[in-house]
Amino acid sequence: MAQEKKTEAALLKEKLLVKKQSGIRKLNREEIEKADKFCKGYVEFLDSSKTEREAVTYTIKAAENAGFTEYDRTKSYKPGDRVYVNNRNKALMLCVIGKQGTKNGVKLGIAHIDSPRLDLKPNPLYESSDLALFKTHYYGGIKKYQWTAVPLALHGVVALKDGTVRDVYIGDDESDPCFVVTDLLPHLANEQMTQTMVKAFNGEHLNVLIGSRPFNEDEESESVKLNIMNILFEKYGITEADFISADLTMVPAAKARDVGFDRSMIGAYGHDDKVCAYPAVMAAIDVKDPEQTVISVLTDREEIGSDGNTGMKSSYLADFIADLAEADGVKLRHVMEKSTCLSADVNAAFDPTYASAYEANNACYINGGAVITKYTGSGGKYSTSDASAEFMAKVRRILDDADVLWQTGELGKVDGGGGGTIAKFIANLNADVVDLGVPVLSMHAPFEIVSKTDVYETYRALLEFYSINN
Repeated sequence: MAQEKKTEAALLKEKLLVKKQSGIRKLNREEIEKADKFCKGYVEFLDSSKTEREAVTYTIKAAENAGFTEYDRTKSYKPGDRVYVNNRNKALMLCVIGKQGTKNGVKLGIAHIDSPRLDLKPNPLYESSDLALFKTHYYGGIKKYQWTAVPLALHGVVALKDGTVRDVYIGDDESDPCFVVTDLLPHLANEQMTQTMVKAFNGEHLNVLIGSRPFNEDEESESVKLNIMNILFEKYGITEADFISADLTMVPAAKARDVGFDRSMIGAYGHDDKVCAYPAVMAAIDVKDPEQTVISVLTDREEIGSDGNTGMKSSYLADFIADLAEADGVKLRHVMEKSTCLSADVNAAFDPTYASAYEANNACYINGGAVITKYTGSGGKYSTSDASAEFMAKVRRILDDADVLWQTGELGKVDGGGGGTIAKFIANLNADVVDLGVPVLSMHAPFEIVSKTDVYETYRALLEFYSINN
């Protein structure tokens, strides 16, 4: 039977209107299998990188195995050389020197490796009613109730006065003990359950239960606290005073798991933003002979405003680019005005259970591919950079030419809340920048959800961006 001729309206519709996103349906079985394989490496990274320090340690090892060496500003580098810069073990840059050096700008892919958590206070250990507990100060935007009655693990470092640094990891292995923030039983929670969530769950109530047995049978006061401190001293050689010089945090003890009968998704702690960090790392490792110098940045402290010397408000990235520019005989400002950046950060995936929080025409969806977010911010576009039309067109062209699966979306309804990324800080350096990353369900919860295909397509997007000359 002859193929029916398309109507004039159908042809015009095909030419002028945006096609309804088909998402994962555009991918064949081979491409989906590639995504599943890629995500096996991501899960390993995720389970090994619950804190920014762990992410840096893991990535340096992977980078060195791929031929990266630590950057030395006294040395000169040639196209194809691969170097890394470790900023205080909490932020990292991977750089591949391009054929053009920095003269025509650099390509940046920047993700953050910090995630919401419960940090221990400087004097955390106390005893009450024969129970030993840690006081915490939550880090980043969390729903406090989500952190009660879930198994927690203790991660971090303790720095002693003699310069020794002790690594602490307790709670992830099945043979380890875990820790928990207790919650009030429903039988006695009438008053609690009539309050708003903000009032019912107080930051000072996020105390972590860590022990209940006294030291021997002594009648000394605080003997449960003493017993805990003795265990820590025997294992790590630390005393209570050493908590003052420690970076210790409570993170969910659960490991990453496949989600769904079809195993199409990954559930884990820390997808925001390690789900973009891993693709940025792998894109830097896999890029071959780029024209422009490529830099993947894993930055810290995004969840609390990017302040501090390891956050994106710090000058460490600009200083590094300035070193490269000086070696090429050009000025930093001339490099930055020609530079482009994909701020690799997540967006909120449309959740049909909470559909009223989204505007469906401008939301991103699980299995829709990497999401380009032109602007974030809140209300009337406050605290955002808003990518230019010209740069958006350039990114569209790069992704479409490579058949990368992508979509676009806002962060919920206009007056529904909002949030920000590091894009605005890169824009302040006079570079073109737009957010591109993975849609996430249950963002900032102890167990977030992403699609395997979206993770892989984000990697493909970053790799194509690095590979194509401006």
